Amino acid sequence: MKMFLPEGKLFNTKDNLSLVSSEAGMRYAMNEGKILEWRVSICDANHNLIVELPKGRGIIPKDEGALGIKEGLTRDIALISRVSKPVCFTVEGISTDEEGKPLYNLSRRRAQEICKEQYIKTLKAGDVIDVKITHNEPFGAFCDVGCGICSLIPIDCISVSRISHPKDRFYVGEDIKAVVKAVDDGRIYLSHKELLGTWEENANLISQGETLSGVIRAVEDYGCFVEIFPNLAGLAEVKEGAKVGQRCSVYVKNIIPEKMKVKLIIVEAFDGEFSSPTKKYFVTENHINEWEYSPPTSPKYIGTIFE
Repeated sequence: MKMFLPEGKLFNTKDNLSLVSSEAGMRYAMNEGKILEWRVSICDANHNLIVELPKGRGIIPKDEGALGIKEGLTRDIALISRVSKPVCFTVEGISTDEEGKPLYNLSRRRAQEICKEQYIKTLKAGDVIDVKITHNEPFGAFCDVGCGICSLIPIDCISVSRISHPKDRFYVGEDIKAVVKAVDDGRIYLSHKELLGTWEENANLISQGETLSGVIRAVEDYGCFVEIFPNLAGLAEVKEGAKVGQRCSVYVKNIIPEKMKVKLIIVEAFDGEFSSPTKKYFVTENHINEWEYSPPTSPKYIGTIFE
């Protein structure tokens, strides 16, 4: 199994469960430099993380809680927020407590250093990787790229169809794919829209004369922009009472590839909770060099070159 995964992915694996369940397993992990995971029970008043293991207790000292904590570059909320959640760690030392039970000195920072050196620094622009959404902010979605190390997908890189907030597309804890847009001094910058298909790939999934479901993403004087798929939106004629965020049924009036336009008619718009369907990724390889959204017949180029 891949060693460097978003936190929580190692937790229930056979190897992890076996090693954390005994002192011998923990000692083996220490000697081999293995990364393990277990759930944090307490963040004490000094911001040390307490991990109640099946056979003993583990302590992650505050300075070992994450990269940048010791230097003041990472806020303490990064530690507090880990309570009740799995965290990765290496075993740095083994002793016994006052009751003679195993007491483990653990380091999440060290696990993250290993992940950064052996995984993140090897990534290149265009690499497609597995990540997990950790939280959404108005400007973008933060993702765990491995061992709790986060990177951002800016809101304009989430999909071609514009959204008002990343929560319109992702939920916290969701496993998604992302593409590395750039690498700079060991930090990676992510994008997502390039994996959701070109205009033509999405337009091939619909036909003129069909009635489809959609979401109203913008309302202008000249019409309503309706998202059919995350990377395909069309312009519908003005519909009285239509509002941003409403679900709707739309009739496909015309599809014009050279103009990258889909003309729609809103049949009905209504309020209702909308949950994004399972994301369809059109990219199956682990690396892409270029993504061209615009179809060959369009004079306008829209795309991304990874370099």
